[in-house]
Amino acid sequence: MDLQVISRDGEPEYAVLPWAQYQALLKAAGVSRTSAGAPSSQPATSTAAASDLPSLDQLRTLRLAKGIERDTLARAVGISPSYLEAIESGTRQPDAAIQRSLAWELGVPGWRGEA
Repeated sequence: MDLQVISRDGEPEYAVLPWAQYQALLKAAGVSRTSAGAPSSQPATSTAAASDLPSLDQLRTLRLAKGIERDTLARAVGISPSYLEAIESGTRQPDAAIQRSLAWELGVPGWRGEA
């Protein structure tokens, strides 16, 4: 992914990427675009059946199967490693945006309903 990170005071503040990659991210997140370019309120339909998607309680197993360290995945998603650990242990429930980011980074199409 061709990504430019713009920082302020040494902290990442913005991410800039090519339009085609932005559109692919929107599609993976289940967001369709209207002709004017504004996000549609109706989510895009997934080609996979809900029963074919992994549940959130499989996060640690998926991460380990991909050989991704907890710190690496947390940084890629934009959360702290301790928060990711809490999600993996089931003590915290991430919001939909974090779930989509985790699914994107792990290469799965999305998450089944809450376990």
